[in-house]
Amino acid sequence: MKLSKDRRIVLENFFSLSTQQGMNYILPIVILPYLMRTIGPGKFGLIAFAQAFVQYFMILTDYGFSLSATRKLSICRKEKEKVYSIFSSVITVKIILSVISFLILAAVINLVPRFRDDWMVYFLSFGAVIGNTLFPVWFFQGQEKMKYTAAINIAGGIIYTICIFLFVRKPADYLMVPFLTSLFFLVTGILGLYIAFRKFKLEFIVQTYEDIKDELRTSRDIFFSVVAINAYTSTRVFAVGLLTNNILTGYYSVAERIAGVIQAFPLDSFSQAIYPRLNSIFSKNKLRAARIMKRIQATMTFGSLFALPVIYFLAPWITRIVCGVAYPEVVLSLRLLLISVFFVTANAFRVQFLLVCGKPDYYSKLHIAAAVVGLPLIFILTHFFSYPGAAISTIGIEIGIIMATALIIRKLGY
Repeated sequence: MKLSKDRRIVLENFFSLSTQQGMNYILPIVILPYLMRTIGPGKFGLIAFAQAFVQYFMILTDYGFSLSATRKLSICRKEKEKVYSIFSSVITVKIILSVISFLILAAVINLVPRFRDDWMVYFLSFGAVIGNTLFPVWFFQGQEKMKYTAAINIAGGIIYTICIFLFVRKPADYLMVPFLTSLFFLVTGILGLYIAFRKFKLEFIVQTYEDIKDELRTSRDIFFSVVAINAYTSTRVFAVGLLTNNILTGYYSVAERIAGVIQAFPLDSFSQAIYPRLNSIFSKNKLRAARIMKRIQATMTFGSLFALPVIYFLAPWITRIVCGVAYPEVVLSLRLLLISVFFVTANAFRVQFLLVCGKPDYYSKLHIAAAVVGLPLIFILTHFFSYPGAAISTIGIEIGIIMATALIIRKLGY
């Protein structure tokens, strides 16, 4: 990017997001050893299973707005009336979807014994969905002002961690974990909404049925893509929980969280920071945007080739730091997941570019196809190979995605 202003904005957002992602992942990992010892792997696994289940409602309420609304706002951010309209319609749809989500949760808890036995864990975990609904991260991203989300999440994360150490002192306190997690999401969500209105002078416009219908329609392809993506990501912990037991679910969940931290740095931060800027560049110069994407992707791929093998060999040491003990189940799962992390890193910006170049249909079809193949694969391999099967299936899915993405990008002429 030749313009110094472009570089400054992207780098500012990158460092804000990196700090936020670091706190969001590192702080929970700081408390993992404490929780594993205090409430035990069984209760930790139950909470991880509940969080994996609640994640589906987060996907529903997000409805792909983190990508679709961000893209629209990045293009028309200087047109106040359009910004007000997009903001109002997205918030309205998200609130409606959160109400529907709660009704679904209540029905599942009432009808399924597995959920009814621990109903309080699931209800307490649902507060995270409400908080996530309120937090307009998509708005801040579209405005390229991620410093606000970083500040809110960092402060909230530190307070959350302190509260865990203060209020979770014995096995019987395990319900405080989902309660405090939901409280963190609720407080940060309300604060984020307050800052959006105050700093950007937003006005809420009551939406008509046609406005809501139009918003749902325009984000539909991306929503199906996000559902498909999470069908083979969030479902892994869910499948292990259904087909094994709470203890193994706890072990596997820890491995996924560690792998998530490794994948997030700096991939998630930079992809979110560059996304609105690439949309803006693409609207003026398509080939330039494609060249930038390819350079970034190549850099990330080569970086992961050097970093991931080191982390692979350090897996027992990392597990011992996080868990207090180098559980072999965690080490094996982590090493398998690191292989899939490489393929995700080596393809992240190419996949994102399908949205930048205005091809959400390709983006959607790619991930739906991956879900159709990957979802049964996760359950089959988990059934036959227990928790390692979930990680092995992830490797196969990501290999398929990277091959399909390369073919699509070539077909589009980029």
